[in-house]
Amino acid sequence: MACVIVALSKEKENKMIKNLLVQGGYSEVFIHPSGAQAIAAADQLGEGVVICSFRLTDMMYFELAESLPNSFKVLLLAPGNRLGERGMENIMSLAMPFQVHDLLNTVELMLGDFIYERRRKKQAPKKRTPEQEALIREAKALLMNRNNMSESEAHRYIQKRSMDESRSFVETAQIILTMR
Repeated sequence: MACVIVALSKEKENKMIKNLLVQGGYSEVFIHPSGAQAIAAADQLGEGVVICSFRLTDMMYFELAESLPNSFKVLLLAPGNRLGERGMENIMSLAMPFQVHDLLNTVELMLGDFIYERRRKKQAPKKRTPEQEALIREAKALLMNRNNMSESEAHRYIQKRSMDESRSFVETAQIILTMR
């Protein structure tokens, strides 16, 4: 689960931002006032967003961003005239003063990227094993010999039948082979 690390230079601001996030429905919110602490926490937590100010107690925001794992993004809270000084890929910014819903929406957007990536990786097509490939070739050969189909016609037949019956391509090939 993605988390949020609040790394602002003032303790009062850290607590205020954490309270806003918790009230907004985020349960995984951690306060680490220095850049070094935020980096150490990020290494342990996995993925998420670090909310920081322009200058932390021990480093600048861009040094923090460069030191974080790739699975973390930075949300920079700074006055409007300080935004956009350095364009980095994993940094979004929010001008201060900001509306609470702007903060919550920005964090949700940033965390949504992680959820999207996880889903995309999970839904990536799985590679077939050599045994499954052999099974498919055998089913195609059977269709080609028995029904005088070309290889592409046999492939399309298996594909259409698997879609019509809501089965995987391999399952449909197995069914064809059992109906010899």
